[in-house]
Amino acid sequence: MAEPVHLHRRGQLRLSALPPLTLYLHLPWCLRKCPYCDFNSHEAGTGLPEREYLDALRADLEAALPQVWGRRVGSVFIGGGTPSLFSPAGIDRLLAEVRARLPLDPACEVTLEANPGTFERERFHAFRAAGVTRLSVGVQSFDDQALRALGRVHDAAQAHAAVQEAAAAFDTFNIDLMYALPGQDLPGLERDLAQALAWQPPHLSVYHLTIEAGTRFASRPPAGLPDEDLASDMLDLIGQRTLAAGLQRYEVSAFARPGHRCVHNLNYWSFGDYLGLGAGAHSKLSFPDRIVRQVRWREPAAYMRQAAAGQAVSNQHELTAAELPFEFMLNALRLREGFPVQWMVERTGLGGQAFEPMLQQAVERGWLSPQAGRWVPTARGFDFLSDVQQLFLPAGG
Repeated sequence: MAEPVHLHRRGQLRLSALPPLTLYLHLPWCLRKCPYCDFNSHEAGTGLPEREYLDALRADLEAALPQVWGRRVGSVFIGGGTPSLFSPAGIDRLLAEVRARLPLDPACEVTLEANPGTFERERFHAFRAAGVTRLSVGVQSFDDQALRALGRVHDAAQAHAAVQEAAAAFDTFNIDLMYALPGQDLPGLERDLAQALAWQPPHLSVYHLTIEAGTRFASRPPAGLPDEDLASDMLDLIGQRTLAAGLQRYEVSAFARPGHRCVHNLNYWSFGDYLGLGAGAHSKLSFPDRIVRQVRWREPAAYMRQAAAGQAVSNQHELTAAELPFEFMLNALRLREGFPVQWMVERTGLGGQAFEPMLQQAVERGWLSPQAGRWVPTARGFDFLSDVQQLFLPAGG
């Protein structure tokens, strides 16, 4: 069991200011666990313990308040799992309890993840009325054969109906797509993209299907996965089609129209702070002299029990100075436009010399470029992002 964060001893870092803070709320249940998913999600079975889980989230928040006291929250993200399994009344209660305990920015972005398999007409409008400002719809594909291969519970018709309602209810909504699917070729991807872009989404997220350890696909890989060359051609196609549709690629997997970038995810990528509540949720919290990562109890029943006892955190780790360059670059280098030089110092508490040898190597290899007070990945660096990030691993890592 993790001990609470104590500030009685002086940490190793010196942060001149705390970074922006956001809130993540994890609702861990799905109708069915997808074979590729390695998130902390659990099949709902006969029903959701909605009231009990919301009680646990409230207790978790109240126990965490001393660690973020007085800090404003710029965005709230309700993820899962499939949060749209919860009732609009439950989401309304959750957001009301957050507002009563945390100071939210006046323009606070509130995102809810939803899947077409939980779609009911007018349900999305009810989420909007509860205070959600941005909906992210987990379509993954508009092709019935691909959806079956991915183990999704919805079909293409339900996907279109869900996006139609999202567009009617929200000024900003996101469509999640996946590519490099079993049996997918370039024409198949082009059809999927065309159907997604026909809805003129303000935001589009496109993810490469990867085989993650511990998933059903890891033990029984699907046949017909595209090879690396075809997957690279697919990514080129995605870049071309999204740009032609007026969407700017601002992060590895994220494309948006002006004014519709995801505030919450931008905070992750800029090495901001986030308080994560819910089963298995992760937090990154900065203090004047340290940066701490926390993880909540993963199994929902254990989480609810421990949260009620004021012990929702299962483990925590104070980041060392040696770890911070990689931790920072793992996030910030995902941004297509790079990041301001001062973030390295302000958000890690380290001097610029901690980064200098690795930055110089990245420049020599043609992966990074200093531009008007920013570090920006080159086109080659963006294509070989993991290689660039690995330069910043601590010695022996």
